[in-house]
Amino acid sequence: NLSDIVIWYIGEKFNHQLFMGVIMYRTRKKLALILINVVAILLFIIVSLALVPPRESKEKSLITFLLVSAIFITVVFLCTKIRSFLYSKIRHDTLESGETTLINQFIDRLRFCYTLDEFYSVIGDVLEKVGDCSVLLVDRSKNYILYNSPNRLTTSETTRTKLDQNFSDTWLDGHFFFDRHIGVTSNFKKSRGFFLVYNKYHLYVFCKYTKLFDIEIYEKLYEEYKRFVSRSKTITTLSEISATTKEWEQLAETQQSFLPQKIPNIPKLKIATYFRPLVNVSGDYFSILPIDQNKTLLMLGDVSGKGLPAALIMGLVMNTVKIIEDKEDLVGVIHAVDKAIKGMHLQDKYTVLFLGIIDTEKMKIRYINASMSDPIILSPSPNGYRMKPLTSNASLIGILDMGDIQVAEKRLFRGDTILIATDGVSEVMDDSGVELGDTDIFKKTLIAGAGKTPQAFVDDIVDLIMKYNGDKKLHDDVTMMIAKVGY
Repeated sequence: NLSDIVIWYIGEKFNHQLFMGVIMYRTRKKLALILINVVAILLFIIVSLALVPPRESKEKSLITFLLVSAIFITVVFLCTKIRSFLYSKIRHDTLESGETTLINQFIDRLRFCYTLDEFYSVIGDVLEKVGDCSVLLVDRSKNYILYNSPNRLTTSETTRTKLDQNFSDTWLDGHFFFDRHIGVTSNFKKSRGFFLVYNKYHLYVFCKYTKLFDIEIYEKLYEEYKRFVSRSKTITTLSEISATTKEWEQLAETQQSFLPQKIPNIPKLKIATYFRPLVNVSGDYFSILPIDQNKTLLMLGDVSGKGLPAALIMGLVMNTVKIIEDKEDLVGVIHAVDKAIKGMHLQDKYTVLFLGIIDTEKMKIRYINASMSDPIILSPSPNGYRMKPLTSNASLIGILDMGDIQVAEKRLFRGDTILIATDGVSEVMDDSGVELGDTDIFKKTLIAGAGKTPQAFVDDIVDLIMKYNGDKKLHDDVTMMIAKVGY
C-alpha cells in the first residue's frame, strides 16, 4: 500500500545517504518530517476526493464533514506512527551504527570509569585499537600530560607546542573541533579531530574521519566526559582523604601511646582521668609519674592551636618530662620544656602547664601552675567542701621569657580532692554564650562530686558538659584529672 511504499522509499533513501556519509542525524530528521508532512497532505487530499462525492445535498453536509474529519484524524495518527518509526530507524542507522558506533562504544565504557587508569584503558581499547585514533589528555591547571597515545603525532613536540599555544588553560569548557593545522574550526567537514574541555582537563582526539561521526553524538559524549572528570576527581579526593585519615589515625595512636595507658596503683592516692580530643590528634596531654612510694608527679597541659603542630609540641613536652631524671626539680622541668619548645622554632606555639608533686606522707602538694585555668583543691569542712584555687605562678611556656619561677606549696588533708582540667571544660558554652565555669551549676556539681570516687566525679562533670553544651559538637579538647588524697 501507499504507506509501506513511502516508508520503504524513505528508508532506502536514508540508507543510501548514511552510506555516503553526507547528511547527518539532525538533517535527516528534518527531511523525514518534511516528507511525512507532504505525504500526509497528499494522502488526505486523495482519500478525501475518492470518498467524498463531488455533489451532495445540504442534508449530507454534516455527514461529509464528519467523514473528512475522521479521515484527517486517521491520517494524522498514521503519520505520527510513521514519524516515530522513521526517527527510531534514523537514530539507529546514524548514532548506533556506522562510524558513530565507535563513539557510542566509548561513551558506554566511559560510564563505568571511576579512575584515570580505567579511563586510559578505555581509550586504548576503543579509540586506539578499534578507531585508530590518537589521544592526548592534558591537565592544563598544571600543564601536565596525563596520557598520550604511543605514536608520532601525539608524542611530537611540535604537536604539543601548537596545542599549548592554541588551547590555553583559560579555554572555555565544551566540545570543539580542530583542523589539520591543529587550530580550532567551525567547519565540521574540515575537522581532523575534536577535543573536550572540562575543569581544565583537555582531551584531544586526532581522527581523520571525524566528519563521519554524527554531530549529535558530541553533546552526549561531552556530558559523559564531564561526569567522568567530576567523578574521578571526587574519588581521588576521597582516596587522599582516606590516606590522610589513616596517617592521622596512626599519629593519633602514637599520641595516645604517650599518655598513661593505665592509672598506676598509688597508696593513699586515687586518680581518674578523662581525655577527649576534638579531632584525631590533640594538644592536650597529661601524665602520672610516681617518683617514690610517697611522691607522685601529676602533669596536665594544653598546647596552643590544633592539629599536627600542637600534636608535635605535645609529644615533645611529654618526652622531655619523661626523660628528666630529677623530676622533683619542678623549676628545672619547666625550663627544660621551655627550651625544647623554643628549639622547635614553630611560630606562636606554646603550652600552658600544671606540674604538681603530691606527697602523701607529708600531706602537701608542691606545684608550678604555668597559666593553666586554675586547678582547685576541694577540701572537706564542717560546712561542706571548700574550694582552694592553685593559682598561676608562671608565664606561658615556649614563647616568653620565663624569668624567675617560684614553686608554690599547699597543705593537704585526708579526703581532699584535686581537680586539674584544661579550658575545654570551663569554657564550654550554652546557647546564650555563657561559659560553664561561670555558672552556679558548675560550682554545685564540683562540691557535690567531691565526696565521690574520682571516677564518679569525672563522670558527673562529663555529663554536665554534654548537657550544658546541648549535645552539640564541642569546640575544644576536653581533658581533666581528679586525684583524691588519703584513701
